[in-house]
Amino acid sequence: MRGTFCLVLHSHLPWVAHHGRWPVGEEWLHQAWAQSYLRLAAMLRELAAEGGRDVLTLGVTPVLAAQLDDPHCLSATHAWLGGWQQRAHEAAPRLPAQAAHEHRLAAAALHEFEAHWRHGASPVLRGLPVELLGGPATHPFGPLLDPRVRDFGLRLGLRDAVWRTGSRPAGIWAPECGYRPGMEAEYAAAGVSHFLVDGPALHGETAFARPVGDVLCVGRDLEVTYRVWSPRKGYPGHRDYRDFHTYDHATGLKPARVTGPDVPPHEKASYEPDRAAARVAEHAADFTACVGARLDALRERHGRPALSVAAFDTELFGHWWHEGPAWLAAVLRALPEAGIRVTTLRGALADPGLVGEPVELPESSWGSGKDWRVWAGEPVADLVALNAEVQERLLTTVDKARSVVRDPLLDALASQALLALSSDWAFMVSTGSTVDYARDRARRHADRVSALAALLDEGRRAEAATLTATWEPSPFGHLDARDL
Repeated sequence: MRGTFCLVLHSHLPWVAHHGRWPVGEEWLHQAWAQSYLRLAAMLRELAAEGGRDVLTLGVTPVLAAQLDDPHCLSATHAWLGGWQQRAHEAAPRLPAQAAHEHRLAAAALHEFEAHWRHGASPVLRGLPVELLGGPATHPFGPLLDPRVRDFGLRLGLRDAVWRTGSRPAGIWAPECGYRPGMEAEYAAAGVSHFLVDGPALHGETAFARPVGDVLCVGRDLEVTYRVWSPRKGYPGHRDYRDFHTYDHATGLKPARVTGPDVPPHEKASYEPDRAAARVAEHAADFTACVGARLDALRERHGRPALSVAAFDTELFGHWWHEGPAWLAAVLRALPEAGIRVTTLRGALADPGLVGEPVELPESSWGSGKDWRVWAGEPVADLVALNAEVQERLLTTVDKARSVVRDPLLDALASQALLALSSDWAFMVSTGSTVDYARDRARRHADRVSALAALLDEGRRAEAATLTATWEPSPFGHLDARDL
């Protein structure tokens, strides 16, 4: 065996149910569901039918899992899939080849959804040949949270995974790979055995898992990960792949290929599926060779077989990179044929030979600069201050009104606080993506926390109940504020 390779995918979208349409809100969810989640699940079932076991490690953020099980989201996505097929038919007179391609994709998505997803994602996830990772409930940037709130969100997320899939995850992908020294002790106390960090947190020494206190950390191998996708390059930008940003505005379909990085949309060439398929085969072979060379070099350097972990957002495969699922399938078949062991993080860590020496991790993330600037920098100073206020109001009110019986009003307060603390809002602002939407969402949840806390502090429970009755249901009906 040349070494061990683990593919880790992290599935996440912010809580968007009932919160608007294109270009944000539920449209995000429908697109990712149709183009990534459905196709990934179908691909994994095919690999399982071929005898594949422990194919990859998959994280699904609890707040996304809640949406994938939500009846409203299920109904709306089913309707969206039907609309996608209808849009393909409408495009046929002007774009016959593209319309036929989109019709086949939409038909396959409808079949997959109706055959496997009508009761939500949880039954689907239970049957996949993967290790499921857990994580905090609403994807906050953990290093900036009060320890009580951080622990509450993590334990809620882990319980949510048990509720949906029947088993408690042993590993987590902390949101944004955010880490502060000492968090490993909290992980151990919550029953977490391993977590992912970005490679620079280990100074690039990612060949083995490393003990951090009583927990193992696994580093993302950027040498192979960046072969696929990096801040500047990667396979999805090849000229033959479908262009994500160019639309046929009459139907919303994407009829062009990348063509070139500086080619304006109206000059891009038409997308050709056969041409893209040939490039998928080429890039799968290239990646297989890259992983093999990396593991061979690590084995020679360390004198024993080593580990390489490539980690990505799930949404890259299918949603952002149309050909991504086909590339994944080709790679996961090719790597074992090249003498490389493919397994999950859990499977890799069962081998003591893949565990190295203890390490002290620095403050880190997988964002720009590999530090905290995206979530704590000057452009989001107002959100950092807002998050501090939300946490203070939450903890003060819960401590004042604490009861031995469960209080649905305190539960609503905690739910809105967790949604306000999502890392997505700062990320969108720092990266200049839908800034107004992000600030509006953060402020909306924070204002709800402030209003509800004021009513509870004054004992005006009837008014508090009337207020919360106007809010959309919490993604976590089993949330219990007494755990704070």
